[in-house]
Amino acid sequence: MRSEFELAFNEITDMRSLPRDVVIEALQTALVSAYRRDTGASLGQKIEAIVDSSSGQHQILVEKEVVDSIFNEATEVLLGPAKEQDDSVDLGDTVMIPVDHTTSNFGYIAAQTAKQVILQKIRDAERAVLYEEFIEREGDLIAGTVQSVNPALITLSLGRAEAILPRSQQIPGERVRPHEKLRTYVLEVKMRNRGPEIVVSRAHRNMLRRLLEYEVPEIFNGQVEIKNIAREAGYRSKVAVAALQDGVDPVGACVGMRGIRIQNIVRELHDEKIDIIEWNPDPHIFITKALSPARITEVFLDDDPDTGRTAIVLVSEDQLSLAIGREGQNARLAAKLTQWRVDIKGEIETVQDALQNPAALQELALNEERIKEIERILEKRESGLTIMPEEFSTISQFAVQIERAEHAKREEIRTVRREQLAHARTQVPSHHFKIGIEKLDLPAHLLNALKPLQNIGELQTRFILDEDPLRQLLERFDEDVEEMQKQIEASLTLIELALIEAQLEKQTEPAAAESLEDADAIDELQEQIPTEEDTDQPEELLAAESETQPHVEDSEVAQTAELEATAPSPERPQHLKGTARKFISPAAAVQETAEEYELETEEMDPDQERSQKKDRQQRRQLIYDEELGKTVVRRVRKSSRRRTDWDDYME
Repeated sequence: MRSEFELAFNEITDMRSLPRDVVIEALQTALVSAYRRDTGASLGQKIEAIVDSSSGQHQILVEKEVVDSIFNEATEVLLGPAKEQDDSVDLGDTVMIPVDHTTSNFGYIAAQTAKQVILQKIRDAERAVLYEEFIEREGDLIAGTVQSVNPALITLSLGRAEAILPRSQQIPGERVRPHEKLRTYVLEVKMRNRGPEIVVSRAHRNMLRRLLEYEVPEIFNGQVEIKNIAREAGYRSKVAVAALQDGVDPVGACVGMRGIRIQNIVRELHDEKIDIIEWNPDPHIFITKALSPARITEVFLDDDPDTGRTAIVLVSEDQLSLAIGREGQNARLAAKLTQWRVDIKGEIETVQDALQNPAALQELALNEERIKEIERILEKRESGLTIMPEEFSTISQFAVQIERAEHAKREEIRTVRREQLAHARTQVPSHHFKIGIEKLDLPAHLLNALKPLQNIGELQTRFILDEDPLRQLLERFDEDVEEMQKQIEASLTLIELALIEAQLEKQTEPAAAESLEDADAIDELQEQIPTEEDTDQPEELLAAESETQPHVEDSEVAQTAELEATAPSPERPQHLKGTARKFISPAAAVQETAEEYELETEEMDPDQERSQKKDRQQRRQLIYDEELGKTVVRRVRKSSRRRTDWDDYME
């Protein structure tokens, strides 16, 4: 027959949906806490509890030191009883000894402590289990019951947990009532102090994606793929689908027989209109279908390197309002779906603008009879007379011809622009095109303005070529454009210095440091480092440095012998102190850095490595001694081997 403890234990595990090990661990922790509270044991003393889940019997083990005479029974034990627990113990060792202390001996305070510990441990374990359960369902649909409704959010009951539906994630115009069933999309799951916080959504576009996967078996099985979704929750959505298997109609599969499948989704989304569009790799065809139900006359694609991709769509006068949609909704959704900026133009407007530009008409080389025919049709339209279909066709052909000529002129300008950009990109290091704009140390509004350039390589290309596109990106800010460009240039300089330092860290051989690219990079780095001394070097110093530069690149043995032979007195005269100008040789700095890297055997942190390298470069410098009239190598010794403050060696 099961004991009362086992029945209560099983009830807790079933009701809380917790593993048995978690509940056992909570009981053990509670017994240890209660024993410490009851006996006043210190936190430094190790105490363990063993609980039998079937019988409910428990045992408390206390760490004690083995001694020959007991002074404190709570922390000490004789060798004999200790040997009964472990034969290998000796005097001075510690051993875990069971104590005759049961729960019946606990006082009221100790019992309350045990109760609180058990409840807290069970609550923490329950929150962890709930978090693990719902974090796996993030990005999926979930059904809940409306628990409360207020202007800020809706609270849903998910059984053992609650979810919140913020106002921004609700479908506009949808009204829900308490105790109503609602399907939502799990947007985010966060762990808070009071348990997991589950944020759900009904306005997210992925909710429409999940509903299509549940309603359309072809999408769930992978026969039909959802390419993209553009959604304005509560109003209209456009879905681009493509068939991955021959013989499958992607649009028909989503709509279903007599529209039953799509109607189920429409009812779930509060009668939201959904357009299913077949995806096509040709942008002309895809944009034409994306603007449905409007009939499109012609599509012209302008892929500009500065302004981005723009699709100029030509439509007839009766289809203009349908293509734009209410408040531009149809054109806006088509732009989101196709990832092209959509510019819709009417045929009549295009023809009227062309007739007001005689230069454009001369380029088209049209005869006067056709121009007079077009003008007659426009006058007839303005007078409110009926226009025949043939006349509409004439207007349409003329508008297409005009727009095609304009498109050809724009393409010529873009071709020249692409060639200029390609030439400018050759002057920018290739790895700069892999560094994103977000790496720049700039304010958030500037980063957002420069985001279309995507990487700092494109930004540097614009600086090399011209500054007009940058001005166009930054002109909407009230700040001074010149000042903003200075901030951008300063941030680019910092990135350049970081890249040069990374290259120097990877340099492991002195021979590699003698390459022209590395020398140029180090020169640029030296120019960016401010020094306290005057940077204007006398001509004698530059000449002396150029004469002594080859000696710095000689072998270390020959150089040391020559320097020691010509070394002056260690004590520098007082009147000459501080008169030498500092000049760091790039080749010497890189050579010494590489030699130190070869001798390095321990692994160290990158920050520590850079700090040591900088110290080494500062300890060895080339200076011009005005008293001696020569350039000398100046080196600072470490404190452990320092002979004098400075060791001067003449070259």
